[in-house]
Amino acid sequence: MKLNKEDNIDLKESSFDFKSQKNKKKLITKSAVYITVFVFVLFLVFSSQIVSSGQGTASWISKLPIISHIKRLVESADKKLKGEETGKINILLLGTGGKNHDGGLLTDTIILASLNIEEKKAVLLSIPRDLSAPIEGKGWRKINNVNAYAEVQSKGSGGLAVSQAISDIFDIPIDYYLRLDFDGFVNIIDEIGKIDVYVKNTLDDKTYPILGNEEIEPYEDRFEHLYIEKGWQKMDGELALKYVRSRHSRGVEGSDFARSKRQQKVLEAVKEKLLSKYILFKPMMITNIIEELDEHVSTNLKIWEIVKLWNIFKNIEDKNITNKGLDNGPGGLLVDMINESGAYILVPRSGDFGEIQYMVNNIFSNAPARTKTRVVTEKTSIEILNGTRVNGLASKAAADLKKYGFEISHIGNFSKQDFEKSTIYDLTYGEKINSLTVLREKTGADINFGLPEWLIADLAKQLNKEEDIKQPDFIFIVGRDMDPSASNVKNIEE
Repeated sequence: MKLNKEDNIDLKESSFDFKSQKNKKKLITKSAVYITVFVFVLFLVFSSQIVSSGQGTASWISKLPIISHIKRLVESADKKLKGEETGKINILLLGTGGKNHDGGLLTDTIILASLNIEEKKAVLLSIPRDLSAPIEGKGWRKINNVNAYAEVQSKGSGGLAVSQAISDIFDIPIDYYLRLDFDGFVNIIDEIGKIDVYVKNTLDDKTYPILGNEEIEPYEDRFEHLYIEKGWQKMDGELALKYVRSRHSRGVEGSDFARSKRQQKVLEAVKEKLLSKYILFKPMMITNIIEELDEHVSTNLKIWEIVKLWNIFKNIEDKNITNKGLDNGPGGLLVDMINESGAYILVPRSGDFGEIQYMVNNIFSNAPARTKTRVVTEKTSIEILNGTRVNGLASKAAADLKKYGFEISHIGNFSKQDFEKSTIYDLTYGEKINSLTVLREKTGADINFGLPEWLIADLAKQLNKEEDIKQPDFIFIVGRDMDPSASNVKNIEE
C-alpha cells in the first residue's frame, strides 16, 4: 500500500513538545490511546500482527483522530463491523518474511482468529503452511503461496487473496486480515526490550538458515547451529524470530505444528510486555513502535473498526481464548502426502474439506471438560463408517466426536448403506466402559460387543485395500437416524 507523503504525520515533529511540562498530561493521554489500539489484537489473540493502513492511501496513523472523535466513532450506532450481525467475526493473521528475507512473500504464519461477540470468546486456529489448496489459475498449491502469487501480480493484494482462498476452502467469510513481516516483528521486540519466554522443550536445530548466506559456498556455511535450552529464556527480537521460525530441530520441536505453538508462546510474551504500564510513560517508544507498524504491517481494518473491536473485547478473559490447530496427529484432520512434484504437502484425511468445514463452522462448540477427560484417559480410538447413502455423515460424526476426546483412526463409507439405526461395535468388550458410555449417550446408537461374521468378512475386504488401518477400540456405523434432514435425528451436541 503506497502512502502519500503529504498525508503522513511526523510524530517526532508534531505539535507535542516532549520537553514541555504543559503538554505532558496530553501526551500521556494520547499515548494511552495509541498503545490501547496497538495492543488490541495482542490482548485478544496473542499476536503481534497489529494494524496499519486500511483507509484510502494514507496510513491509519496519519488519520488518527483526537480522543473525542474516536469516542464518537465507537459510539456511532449506524456503523457495524463485518460479521457483527451474525455474532462472529473472523480475522486472518498472516506473517511473512518481507523484502529482506528469502521467500519473503510466502506466508510463514497463518492463523484464523474467530471472535464470538455474544459470549466474548476467541478461538485461534493455526493453519499449516503446507496445506494443499486450490488456487485460481494455479491448480493445487501449498496455501503459503497464495500471498506471493497475488503480490507479484498486484502489489498490496496478497492479504485479500489469502483471505479469499481460506474463505473458499473453509466455507466461511473472512472479515478482516492483518499481515506483519519479520523485520517488523524483530524491531518491535527490540524496541520494547527482551521478552521472557518459557521454552518447553530444548530446541536443537543444526541447519538454521543464515540470512544472506543462501548462495555461499561451502554449503555448510549457509547454516548455523541454533540451540535454546529448556526453561525460561530472555529473548531479543532476533532470537525470538529464530525460535518461532526453526523447522528442523531434533525431537518433538521439529514439526510445523510445534512451531505454531512456539509462535503463540512468543506472541503471548510480547503481549505481556506491551501491557505493562511503564510503556504508557515512554512516548518515544510508542512513536517508534507506531513507525514500525506503519512500515511493516498491512490490513483492511479501518481505525473505527479497530477501536470498536477493542471496545467489545477489551475485557475478554484468558480462559475464553482457545488455541487450536489443523494437524496430522492422532485424530487430526490432515494426513501427509507427497505430490506429483515430489513436494511434501498436507491434505484433508477425509478426501475433501467437508470435515474441516464442519469443524470451523462449529469452532466454538466444545465438549464439557469432565466428559472429555473420561474418554482421553482411556485413549479410545474409533473407526467411523457411513452406513447410508447420505454424503458427509461420517465426517460430521467424526468432527463432533473428536471434541469429546475420541481418537479417530479412520473415516470411510461402509459397503452396506442401508443402516437405519446407528450401531457401535465394541472391540474391547467393555474394557473402556467410560468411553463406551459417552459414545452411547451422545449418539443414541445400539451397542454390540465384538463383530458378527458378516461384518468381519466385509471389513477384511477393506483391510486388503487399506493395509495401514489398525484395529480400533470401537467401530461406529452411522445410520439414517443421524441424518440432519431426517426427523427425530440424534444430535451429538445434545
